[in-house]
Amino acid sequence: MILSILAETVIAADPASMKMWAYIGFIGLVMVFLALDLGVFHREAHEVSMKESITWSVIWLACGLSFTGFIYYAYQFHWLGLGLDTPKYVGGAIALGEVTGGTAAIQYLTGYIVEKSLAMDNIFVIAMIFGYFAIPAKYQHRVLFWGIIGALIMRGGMIYLGAELIMRYTWILIIFGFFLILTALKMALIQSHSDPGKNPIVKLAKRFFRTVEFYDGQKFFTRRTVAPTYMTDPKTGKETHAPADPSTLSARWAITPLFLALIMVEITDLVFAVDSIPAIFAITPDPFIVFTSNIFAILGLRALYFCLAALIAKFRFLKPALILILGFVGIKLLLLAAPPYFNDMGLSATELKSIKIDPFVSLVIVLGTLAVATVMSILLPAKEDEKTA
Repeated sequence: MILSILAETVIAADPASMKMWAYIGFIGLVMVFLALDLGVFHREAHEVSMKESITWSVIWLACGLSFTGFIYYAYQFHWLGLGLDTPKYVGGAIALGEVTGGTAAIQYLTGYIVEKSLAMDNIFVIAMIFGYFAIPAKYQHRVLFWGIIGALIMRGGMIYLGAELIMRYTWILIIFGFFLILTALKMALIQSHSDPGKNPIVKLAKRFFRTVEFYDGQKFFTRRTVAPTYMTDPKTGKETHAPADPSTLSARWAITPLFLALIMVEITDLVFAVDSIPAIFAITPDPFIVFTSNIFAILGLRALYFCLAALIAKFRFLKPALILILGFVGIKLLLLAAPPYFNDMGLSATELKSIKIDPFVSLVIVLGTLAVATVMSILLPAKEDEKTA
């Protein structure tokens, strides 16, 4: 009874203005999560153990999956206008209409799994960045935390821009489709990543800003000109900095390798976002589902990194699975968006109709591909010479 009354109240209100509160509430929830993460659970710099990383991975995974329930009820009963006047694929076009809770939940879950899967390849690159800059294990969480903050801002802007573009110019979906297929081909043909030290952004940072080669604890910037010495506090037993000699302090701030690593992590996420955001738009044009599934997927990336950085190389068939998933969502977009334009250009003797792959079918294909890749990786592990190649 109460839910029906709330639903009628929302219907009477302007859905667009109500949805803004859904975004504000979600962003507020994410900020609370991040504040607890950095301000309470990781206030002191320390090496993240496997037990701790597994615990946090389970927590973030539970949060991401349980949000599916919220999506279902919010769209089913139109909380804050969700599910009303919502972008959805109709034929080869995008139209505003009502989206049910079941459809929205499947779209969110599929998008979350796709984004989580694509984040796996990101872990390889982050591990390489940390190795190149020799980031101490106890400082890696700080880099990843602030990297996530930057990723939230960048992805939010890219999702807003993407949603606006596809609502105005549906043919952009065709470009997204071809781009995803080309990305899959690139992943299949190019085996190695570029050297972080040769990145032009890193070169520019070193050219225009003073940099140091040592670490000043977990600081991104320092005024020290000499590497700090460390001592053990007799009361707490913790390692602390020895006070800096005033004569060794510079008037200018310098960038530490920790900040250079952060720059590279941000660039890495930007590159992967260019691939992953078109992939989620292949599942749904609803910006709220695109945004929330993206954010929950990358929120758990830090804990996932500490779990899998040393183990992910053993999953030898994971990358081929990601290639297949990217190719699948690219083809899905083309089947949906391309036929009407082929008809308009007279490229077909008969009228072609858009083919929309059911969201549940997409979910089964994505989960099945990842499951097969995992089982094959366990049953057919890489040989020693392949691991060292």
